[in-house]
Amino acid sequence: MKKLFAVLGLLAALAAGSFAQEAASQAEQYYSQGKFSAALDLYEDELKNAPNNPYVYYNIGNCYFKMGSMGLAVANYYRAFRLAPRDGDIRHNLNLAMESAGEHLVPGGMPEVLHKLFFLLSYNELKGLAMLCLGAFSLLLCIWIINRRFGKTVWALLAALIICGGWLYLRRGQEMQVLAVVASPTAELRSGPGTNFPASANLTHGHLVILKDSRNHWEEVIVKSQGLQGWIKSESLEKI
Repeated sequence: MKKLFAVLGLLAALAAGSFAQEAASQAEQYYSQGKFSAALDLYEDELKNAPNNPYVYYNIGNCYFKMGSMGLAVANYYRAFRLAPRDGDIRHNLNLAMESAGEHLVPGGMPEVLHKLFFLLSYNELKGLAMLCLGAFSLLLCIWIINRRFGKTVWALLAALIICGGWLYLRRGQEMQVLAVVASPTAELRSGPGTNFPASANLTHGHLVILKDSRNHWEEVIVKSQGLQGWIKSESLEKI
């Protein structure tokens, strides 16, 4: 009986994998034919089974980009970028979509090579590297204390641990920020959470904002690229 269940489970897994490949192939076909809405539906179904797959987000971003929804394109490209920051296509398309709203992936004044180096690893990869350095340092430190071996290696690992720890600390500050993108064609930035407060700016879709507070279906945001702060209707934003 156990063997029967095992065989049935294997067949089900193979069938699911075959169905997923068929759906992905169909989505690519729809995309190449210009049927972006149909492709988007299949990619979003695929996302339910692979919520941490950066390339599904990338494909969803491509569909929204082709459909002219730059805000939703930026949101999905950014999700893909967080998971796979070294991928050149993801980085290029994210920057292209952001530029349509006057935004830039690389902050002004920062060399692009430094930005690429800072995002060389995903946040989870960086955490794993820091834990690896900590474990190796702790082990060799114990050996060094007992018999004074591997002294130079201990110091090298300590330096690596300090670098990884500082890098992780800086990245964590960014990861803790709750980001959103203006998804509606335009959004009014107001001085308070309501239409009775005066508007200070109009933001087009694709603008990246930092969420600070929420009140009565309004979000307090910081538009870092423009040095602005105010309130935007929640329905106009797509959280990342």
